[in-house]
Amino acid sequence: MTGGPFCFDPWALYTAGELTNPNTVLAGVIGQGKSALAKSLAVRAIATGRRVYVPGDPKGEWSFVAEAVGGAVVRLGPGLPTRLNPLDAHGMGTAEAHGPRLRILGALGALTLRRELRPSEHEAMEASLAAVESHPEPTLSEIVDALAVHTTLDGEGRDLEYALRRLVRGDLAGMFDGTSTQRLDRAAPMTVLDLSGIGSDDDALAVAMACASAWLEHALVAGSAKRWVIYDEAWRLMRSVPLVRRMQAQWKLSRAYGIANLLVLHRLSDLDAVGRAGSEARALAEGLLADCSTRIVYRQESDQLEPTRRALGLSTAERDILTTLPRGTGLWKMPRRSHVVHHHLTAAELALFDTDAAMRDEP
Repeated sequence: MTGGPFCFDPWALYTAGELTNPNTVLAGVIGQGKSALAKSLAVRAIATGRRVYVPGDPKGEWSFVAEAVGGAVVRLGPGLPTRLNPLDAHGMGTAEAHGPRLRILGALGALTLRRELRPSEHEAMEASLAAVESHPEPTLSEIVDALAVHTTLDGEGRDLEYALRRLVRGDLAGMFDGTSTQRLDRAAPMTVLDLSGIGSDDDALAVAMACASAWLEHALVAGSAKRWVIYDEAWRLMRSVPLVRRMQAQWKLSRAYGIANLLVLHRLSDLDAVGRAGSEARALAEGLLADCSTRIVYRQESDQLEPTRRALGLSTAERDILTTLPRGTGLWKMPRRSHVVHHHLTAAELALFDTDAAMRDEP
């Protein structure tokens, strides 16, 4: 509001004691410039030596950005040639990789079953994993086959076996059921997992995000480069409790591994899709917000003011300006101070980040 320049780097601010963690949430109604802000934060951070991971791009809007900065784009979808193995060890030993593999299998089981796994299903899953971990690169196809054997022996795990078959012989076949066809380039300035080929099925997107994030997970904890991890269109992901659990674990790792997570939402009432107030699911989602020291809010509709104020701990004055913010202007709330900031884009950024081209009549 002073008219002076504004600079933001979560790692520098954390080092200076201004932030308690490097994570950020960005919320705003459609068409107010929050997507351009997220992309601008990412691209400008690369110039200072940071790297960027987008572990799921449902609309394919980040691919052009990654290619423009010399990054890597991994495109996933039915019929496409790319395959990622979520059980990849990425150089870890079998004992070290066992825990992460169990966690991703548990998440995939819960996602495809649409419920929590029973103790007997956990046991069947662990026995099946142990049976295939002697192989150099165990795959989901081998897990499903091992589950079929286990089911034949004692009858347990049948529902889990059928659910995971979706990734091997169902609509998600060919993406995560074999060895990886692509290796992660940790030196790339930006890596984007383009999931636009999956379409509008939120269940399929959640499964793909879980698999893709497992494939990226080792890279996030390896090396010393600081990394933005950007969850765009996060309102679609917040509906999946197993996926929110995985995101929460990544949030907790942020300070230890130099990660700054960016969660992009339309409005804070998106949390209502996760679960009712007081439920474990809702507590997990609210925990993500609590672990974001920086809260950036673009214009909100009047009926969203009070939920936004409660969720982000805004003052009355901060709440009242949210309906009057012009396009490209947001309230930046940090632990000790708040700012109203207008985001300036260069001509090159405007061309690269434009998401409104389809809505205009071009001459």
